[in-house]
Amino acid sequence: MFDVSLLFKIGAMGILLMVIEKVLEGNGKKEFAVLANLAGMVIILITIIGMISNLFDTVKTMFTF
Repeated sequence: MFDVSLLFKIGAMGILLMVIEKVLEGNGKKEFAVLANLAGMVIILITIIGMISNLFDTVKTMFTF
């Protein structure tokens, strides 16, 4: 089932990504900031894809007779 704490985890990951990006850009490591941002976005997208997969499985079982 859907858990609200998962939304908080995704939000926390987004905030952490912003902090890491600002720290790296402040130190002149813009390339690493972009790579860290991309890696974080991939992790968040994998989490969301798992949630969508669970949603489709639930809908499929609802309409299977």
